[in-house]
Amino acid sequence: QVQLVESGGGLVQAGGSLRLSCAASGRTFSGYAMGWFRQAPAKEREFVAAISWSGGKIYSTNSLGRFTISRDNDKNTVYLQMNSLKPEDTAVYYCAARPSTASTRRVDYASWGQGTQVTVSS
Repeated sequence: QVQLVESGGGLVQAGGSLRLSCAASGRTFSGYAMGWFRQAPAKEREFVAAISWSGGKIYSTNSLGRFTISRDNDKNTVYLQMNSLKPEDTAVYYCAARPSTASTRRVDYASWGQGTQVTVSS
């Protein structure tokens, strides 16, 4: 399996921006699709965005237009640029990997990071 470590979370005011990073190690990053999910207190973990090995992207309706997912395959890293943040974006953000095409389904991902907290104040 791929080991994943997220970073870049923090406290930001509404309307602000954050850039999350997810560094992969262990097995080869080649061919893996990467996803970002988030989980707010007392809520289910939900899909945010995903990117295939070749760069194809999928976004949730909540993130489309505000968030941008990207990857640097040479650095084994995937990013989530989050702009125009809202208090309802407050959650723990998780990075996930799967050795196949990008997916919006949590159950399709076998490797997960520990998460990074994002808090958006009003």
